[in-house]
Amino acid sequence: MLHFTERGSGPPLLLVHGLMITGEMFNPVVEQFATRHRVIVPDLRGHGRSRGLAPPYSARQLAADLARLLDDLAIGSTAVLGYSQGGAIAQQLALDYPLRCDRLVLACTYAFNMATAREKFEGHLVPLLVNLLGMRRFATLVLSHGLTQVDKHRADWVIGLIADQDGKAMVHAWKDAMAFDSRRRLTDIRCPTLVVAGSRDQAVPLHHAMTLHQGITGSRLVIIDGADHALIWDRPHELVRVTEEFLRA
Repeated sequence: MLHFTERGSGPPLLLVHGLMITGEMFNPVVEQFATRHRVIVPDLRGHGRSRGLAPPYSARQLAADLARLLDDLAIGSTAVLGYSQGGAIAQQLALDYPLRCDRLVLACTYAFNMATAREKFEGHLVPLLVNLLGMRRFATLVLSHGLTQVDKHRADWVIGLIADQDGKAMVHAWKDAMAFDSRRRLTDIRCPTLVVAGSRDQAVPLHHAMTLHQGITGSRLVIIDGADHALIWDRPHELVRVTEEFLRA
């Protein structure tokens, strides 16, 4: 069973973390969400305290794990917020288990993360870097350039979360993540959906948010000016605000 934590009470809200990190990434927003929601924060298969769960780490498997967790918690339907790769898992949950997801928030995420030549190059490079450098040096190298808008204390905390993951499992998880492609199925997502993006996100550039927004019928798009992929840590109150406005609408 997935490891998870819970906070608060009220309508359920499932928070799905990104690749090579854990549910702890949501620490800056959990207490704010918990004032209105029963917040469920799992560690995905292979990550954090769920690292003992064996592969595959495909979106389909990870979504099935989340559906099983909702069963165990006797939650029929929930709002879901997926961040970065967690947004891909959230999409898969909404597609494979449409009755389990009543509202969907896709933050700093994509339908297909190998859409450009640069992304394809990076997709093949990352496993090589992880194997060569190990998780801590890999995280330090990559995030020293990607967390420029957060203070050093917060950046070191994020690097620590990533460094603590199992490198071999993360290589498998990365390869499975790069195989995800929901573009042809976006019109099948029927629940109300909010797409949130940072205007300066270099890890998941703005064209990904546009693909999601244009593909998911009736979706809303919020672009946070000046924010990058570290939106959740640099501007947590803005992420909570736009999410709550959507969930209350």
